[in-house]
Amino acid sequence: MEQLIRIGMDTSKSVFQLHGVNAAEEVVLRRKLRRKDMVTFFEKLPPTVVAIEACGASHHWARLLTSFGHEVKLIAAQLVKPYVKRGKNDAADAEALCEAMSRPTMRFVPVKTADQQAVLMLMGVRDRLIRNQTQLSNAIRGFAAEFGLTAARGIDHLGRLLDQLQADNSLPSLARELFAAHAEEYKQLQAKIAEVDAKLAAWQKTEPHCNRLAKIPGIAAIGAALLVMKTPAPERFASGRQFAAWIGLTPKDHSTAGKVRHGGITRAGDEGLRSVLVAGATAVVRHVAAGTSKNAFAPWVEQLLKRKAPKLVAVALANKMARIAWKLMVTGQSYAGKTAPVEIAVAA
Repeated sequence: MEQLIRIGMDTSKSVFQLHGVNAAEEVVLRRKLRRKDMVTFFEKLPPTVVAIEACGASHHWARLLTSFGHEVKLIAAQLVKPYVKRGKNDAADAEALCEAMSRPTMRFVPVKTADQQAVLMLMGVRDRLIRNQTQLSNAIRGFAAEFGLTAARGIDHLGRLLDQLQADNSLPSLARELFAAHAEEYKQLQAKIAEVDAKLAAWQKTEPHCNRLAKIPGIAAIGAALLVMKTPAPERFASGRQFAAWIGLTPKDHSTAGKVRHGGITRAGDEGLRSVLVAGATAVVRHVAAGTSKNAFAPWVEQLLKRKAPKLVAVALANKMARIAWKLMVTGQSYAGKTAPVEIAVAA
C-alpha cells in the first residue's frame, strides 16, 4: 500500500470506515473493517496520523492506536460537520475527518487517560444517584400530599416527612407499608451517595487544582472537580474568554453590516459542567440579592441586578467564574478573594 500521511476513521460499535490520503493528497485508502480486523490493520500499518471524532469510546481507541505507534487526533463533532460534502454516511464522515485534521486552525481534544475516565465515571454515577434521589423524593411528596401531609422545600426536610408518615396511625396499613418501602429505598440511596462522595473527596485530595478552585464563590467541591476532570489541558485555551466560550457561556453573535447583536448563550460544550457553574452562580446571586452574602462578587452582582434579570446575572457570573477558574488552572495561583474587572456581554 502507498504511504499514508493521514487517515480519517469513523467509528461505531463494530464497523469502522477508513479514509486515507498520501503525500500528494490523493485518496489511496477507502475501506470498511470489522472491529477485530481494524485492530489488526493498524498493528501492521507503519506509524501515521489518525483522526477520530471525539465520541463514545474514542479515547479508548486513541490510547490503543497510540500504543501501536500512531499519532491520534480527536476532533469535536461540530468541527467535523462543515467538512461533510454531501449526505450522511460512514464514508463521508471518514473523509470529512481526514480533511478536517489537515486544517492548520483545527482544534483537537486532548486524549484522556484511563484513570481520568474512571474519575469521570464516578461523577456520572453520582449524577445518576442524585437524579434518582430527586425522583424518589418527588414521588414521596406527591403520595404524601394525597393524604394531606406536606413538608417544606428541600431535601433536608424529607426525613421529617417520612418519620411523620410512619407515625401517622390514621393512614391505611397498605399506605404505611408502601411509605416504609420508599423510606428504605431513600435510605439506601443516601448511603450510596455518601459512599461516592467519600471516593470523590479522596480523589480531590490528590488533585492540587481542586482545593484552589473550590475557594471561588459558587464553584465549591463539585464544580472544582468537574472543571479539573473536563479540562485536562487548560493551557490549550488562549484566554479565559475562549475557555468560557468552549463551555458555552458566551452570547451568540448575530452581528452584520457593522451592527453588533448578541443573543442568548451558545450552550456549546459540556452541558454538565455548564449547568453546575450556572447553578453555583444562581446560588451566589440569590444570597447577594437577599443580603446574606458579601463575597468578592457581591458589588458587581448588585450593580448588574439593577439593570438585568437574576437569571441573566447568574449566567454572566458563571462566565466570570469560568474565566477565573481557567486563570488559576493555568498559572497555579490561589484565589485571593478579589476579582479583576472583566467585560462580559449580557443579553438584553
